[in-house]
This record gives sequence, structure tokens and C-alpha cells, in this order.
Amino acid sequence: MDAVAARPRRSVLAVPGSNPRFIAKARDLAVDAFFLDLEDAVAPAAKDEARGLVVRALAEGGWGDRIRSVRVNDLSTAWTYRDVIEVVEGAGAHLDSLVLPKVTEAAQVRWLDTLLTQIERAVGLEVGRIGIEAQIEDARGLVAVDAIAAASPRVESLVYGPADFMASINMKTLVVGEQPPGYDVGDAYHYVLMRILMAARANGLQAIDGPYLQVRDTAAFTRSARRTAALGFDGKWVLHPAQVDAANEVYAPDQDDYDHAELILDAYAHATTVQRRGAVMLGAEMLDEASRKMALVVAAKGRAAGLRRTRAFSPDA
Repeated sequence: MDAVAARPRRSVLAVPGSNPRFIAKARDLAVDAFFLDLEDAVAPAAKDEARGLVVRALAEGGWGDRIRSVRVNDLSTAWTYRDVIEVVEGAGAHLDSLVLPKVTEAAQVRWLDTLLTQIERAVGLEVGRIGIEAQIEDARGLVAVDAIAAASPRVESLVYGPADFMASINMKTLVVGEQPPGYDVGDAYHYVLMRILMAARANGLQAIDGPYLQVRDTAAFTRSARRTAALGFDGKWVLHPAQVDAANEVYAPDQDDYDHAELILDAYAHATTVQRRGAVMLGAEMLDEASRKMALVVAAKGRAAGLRRTRAFSPDA
């Protein structure tokens, strides 16, 4: 869970790279991360101009401690290499990661890794500091997700792209994030989400859920987010300010769970190091190594979300 503690992504704001007004507004939103989008949010005729806007927006700063990302165009287009070169040469020192969309094989991640390394060396940036977020958006990407997750040390997260994915498998619905008509038992997306989550966790990465497109239906967004948070996803893309608070709340532990996790860690450490015994009790609760590992996850997420404990450990309690 080191990546979760170091770079939380409970809420990841999508910001059109060609819209100065949206870019300015994004600076005031309480998100953990954002990406300036050069892909779907930018019309083909505006791609070149958008790169310049993105470079200026990053270089001007004002983003606080948010994770700063740019989504480049996918490798089937003519724009990707210029996206990477111009953004990293122009604002690489102000950039934390690049989002690579529509990843279908590990070779695409390795290509981006190689290009980033060349640019970093050429302009004097720290080699390897800029991360990669691989977006899984079709059946080919899902089948290759294990290799994609392991393709480069730069990879920090796997991101589910629901709309393109649903289209790629001919799913019978036009409402992104809701169950398709006729699917009345279980969750139609469970396999896809778990497949991405397993690949992420097996490689020490974060797993990020994609956007919910009905932007004014905050209750439905929250429902969707709770499903993936329950599985273990670390965050979700947000498209509208109304979704930000919900994402931050859903993907962080509540105060009671956070306090309990910290108490478990304290009790386990006290019993095994100070008292030097293997039987660990927290009140009437028996703890073991698995309990400690689960508590580490919750505590790391709570700390990353800025929670402060409200209950102190007492060995006599």
C-alpha cells in the first residue's frame, strides 16, 4: 500500500486541456489528482493549441499538492508522440504522470517509458520520476492487463475506461456505469473490475474506477463509487465539481474504521515487541498477522486522506 499512502487518488478530476476556463476552475477543487486531457475532451482541430495551453497551465502552478497528470492521445492516432514530447519538454518538472489511454498491450507502455527516458535525459529531468497510468478500455487490454501492469516501473495505476470498454464488447446499454437492461442478477462489471484490481494489486499499483457520466446525479455517482470502493479500488475519475466530495468520502475510511485500524496496529506492535507474545488481544478481539495487514491498508488510506486519530491506544484497555 506504499503507493496509496504516497500519492492518493480518491478523486481524479478530468479537465479539458483546450478550455482555459475549466483549467482555472480546477485549481480550486479539493481533488487528490487531476489530468489535463488532450484526448477525448479535445477536438482534432484543437489538439496542437491544447498542448500549449496544457504546458502553460502546468508551468504556472497553483495546483497545491495535487497529483498533476496529462492524458495524451492513444497510440493509434497521429498525435501521441508530439503530445509526450511537447508536454514533457515544456513542463516535465511540473508533471507527475502521463495517462496513456486505450492500452491494449505491454509494448505500448514500454514505448512510452522509453520516450520519457529519452526526453528526461535530453532536458535534464530526473529519469523515471514521471509515472504512467495505463487506461484499460477494451477486451484486448483486459486480456493483457497482467503484462500491462508489469510493463514498466513507471506504472502507478490501472484505470478502467467504462464507456469505450462497454462499446468494445457490444454491451447492450447507453448508460455508462449502470447495469445493462436484462442483466437482473449480480453486477455486469464485476469480472472486469476484479480483473483490473487483481493485476494492479499483484504489481503494487493503484486501481482507479472510470467516470460516471450522469454528472448531476450525485446519488447515482455515490452508488457507483461505493461498489468499486467496496472491492478495494483506490479512487474514481470525476467530471463535475458535484462529484468531488462524494469521491473523497467514499474512497477514504470513515473515522471509526480508521481509529480501529490504528488501534489494531498499536496493539499488535505492543504485544509482539514489548510483551513478546504471539497472542494479541484488543479488548475482546483476537488479532493475528492477517489482522495487521488489513489494518495497514485502512490506516494507510486514512492517513493519505488526512484523517487524524481520535482514540489513543492503552495497553491496559
